Amino acid sequence: MSITSPTPKLRVETAFGVARLFIDNAAKRNAFDFDMWRALPPLMKAIEDEPEARVLVISGAPGLSFCSGADISEFSTMRATSDGGRAYEAANVEAFDAISNLSKPTIAAISGFCMGGGMGLAAACDLRVAQEGAVFSIPAAKLGVGYPPSAMRYVVAAVGPQLAFDLFFTARRLSAREARDAGFLVRLMEQESFIGAVHELAESIADNAPLTLKAAKAAIRAAAALPGALSPEGCEALAAACFDSADYDEGRAAFLDKRSPKFRGS
Repeated sequence: MSITSPTPKLRVETAFGVARLFIDNAAKRNAFDFDMWRALPPLMKAIEDEPEARVLVISGAPGLSFCSGADISEFSTMRATSDGGRAYEAANVEAFDAISNLSKPTIAAISGFCMGGGMGLAAACDLRVAQEGAVFSIPAAKLGVGYPPSAMRYVVAAVGPQLAFDLFFTARRLSAREARDAGFLVRLMEQESFIGAVHELAESIADNAPLTLKAAKAAIRAAAALPGALSPEGCEALAAACFDSADYDEGRAAFLDKRSPKFRGS
């Protein structure tokens, strides 16, 4: 099943419980333009509302890097003034928030370049995995771009304040191994098996109980004090709903029968 995208540079395909959002802007080395940032919130809403989509994977289209950052050509047009820069930044933050607030698990599958806004996209995801050879950087200091706290919070949550200072102050590039060792990546995968390994990870998550995943994500986001996190009472209500669900009965029955459970999210 496909979800219609507001822009051809972002496309979503859904199969085996996994929605795959492909960043496809080869002409600009997979940079994000303003229309792409604006398209992310409605796309997240569509994925939220699609019952067949239990997990979201964000990646570059086949053969392309994850994301090389914002489209530099728009710096002299949409971002030429302070008002334009703030409007552009607001669209960035709205996109990051939409990804982070999706109730379903999200995975950033990173190959090639993950720069600037691309690191923001990845940081807004729950899990980040990368292909050997991926490169990370936030070159804002080389461009004179300012990041307000609303845009910075996901990067700091993902790498910690010390590495955030390092990345922003030096604008240096981080190797995939450094990113893994710093905790930004949960897994580093070989190039030859990357696509298959990502699919295996996503589908294994999609096989688990959707209500449990939703409750766990809400509680973890609250514990980490991420933007838009539910209140403790809201998290407790989601956890309680698991015990009243048919999936809870199915999980217990499958365990006793020594078979794989078939969860329906209800």
